Amino acid sequence: MKLPLLALVCATHLATTSASLGSKKHVQVLKRQATTAPPPPKPSTPTNVPTATASGIPPLSKITMGMPSAPTPLVTATFSAGAEPPIKGAPPLPSPFVFMLNEWPAQDRVPETNTPEVQEWMKELEGFNIPNISPTTDGSCAGDIEAAAQAAQRGWWTCGGYTRSTDIVACPDKLTWGVSFDDGPGPYTQTLLDYLKSKNISSTFFLVGSRVIERPTVVIEEYMAGHEISVHTWSHRPLTSLSNEQIVAELGWTRKAIRRMIGVSPTTMRPPFGDIDDRVRAISLAMGMVPLLWTRTPSGGVFDTNDWKVAAGEVTGLQSFQTFENIFNNASALDNGFIVLQHDVHEITVDMAVGYTLDAALNHNPKFTLKAIGQCTNTPATDMYLETTTNTTFPYPNNTKVDVDGDGKAETAIGATTSDAALIQSSIFTVLFGALMAAFGSMI
Repeated sequence: MKLPLLALVCATHLATTSASLGSKKHVQVLKRQATTAPPPPKPSTPTNVPTATASGIPPLSKITMGMPSAPTPLVTATFSAGAEPPIKGAPPLPSPFVFMLNEWPAQDRVPETNTPEVQEWMKELEGFNIPNISPTTDGSCAGDIEAAAQAAQRGWWTCGGYTRSTDIVACPDKLTWGVSFDDGPGPYTQTLLDYLKSKNISSTFFLVGSRVIERPTVVIEEYMAGHEISVHTWSHRPLTSLSNEQIVAELGWTRKAIRRMIGVSPTTMRPPFGDIDDRVRAISLAMGMVPLLWTRTPSGGVFDTNDWKVAAGEVTGLQSFQTFENIFNNASALDNGFIVLQHDVHEITVDMAVGYTLDAALNHNPKFTLKAIGQCTNTPATDMYLETTTNTTFPYPNNTKVDVDGDGKAETAIGATTSDAALIQSSIFTVLFGALMAAFGSMI
């Protein structure tokens, strides 16, 4: 795909000026994540230190904050406007993206809420019962002791791991690994994509809107390679700390950016840090986005590889891999499958994935089956996007016309037909509908 000269100039300027901001901001965000809950004991160093399974990956002992950077990989696949996408019934790829400063919110900041777009998206909440829960101070337990004491009533995942039946937190089949990567696309996501292609692994990518407009060609390659695309907010703030309007803005702008690049709008989301409560859930679901989290065991095991802690300088690559080995032990004891949290925004986290963790998962005994989250929950690929969903019950019947662009003109989703009934029966969204109505009240 040959971008116009203006597009290349704008894209270069955008990536150059915001990469530093995004990187610094993300490290700050990572450090905030560490204060969300009481930190677990530091993992020990593994007794059997593995060697990298991919070329160009440093030894595990060398993967640490401040390590030398490798050259940024080049995009290996390009697609022209009008190319046929991998999703049945999806529109062709849109025209090449040209960044215009006045068309998007400031990167890595909570978007303004008094814009025409946000006002249009607020209409999606009409007819739904949004709980009157006050925002937390900063999304952390220590930062809001009063809210933390009410965590069970709030359904607050951050403090106590409280979930609702509408949350997706595991794969149903034993030894099935739900593969997911957060916070990208980053400068080294291309390395990850090349690895996933070589191993025939599909992943769910949770994209930050501020990164989407930086690297549109990477987003397109993720989608065209058959990976699942999901919303991970615009500025990566803890959503429980924001107002209703700010939450809508965070989700809406990211959804719009994704649709601009690939022509479809995700029907799933993941809150940054897993920071979700009943208010955030209700807003997300009203906007037609199912929360996808990651697995926690009853004994307190968390399926978080802690790769982000390496990038933040809190643990070493060796210690992070020990955490990963603990995940293996927890996974084997589960009666169902699981969803694992990893990140692709930093070179360090990509090196951990392609050099060590994914290969260890592929060679584990007993054997794991690695799938994207939609695949592991038996959800038809079409149901992962508003424009192609065949589901008449979720997203909601009154959300078949949604103004994704926020321009006052609603886009129409494709409705289900009788022949689609067999596919719909196995979808996670159908299972959620009854529970959702009980939890959040009936629609107008």
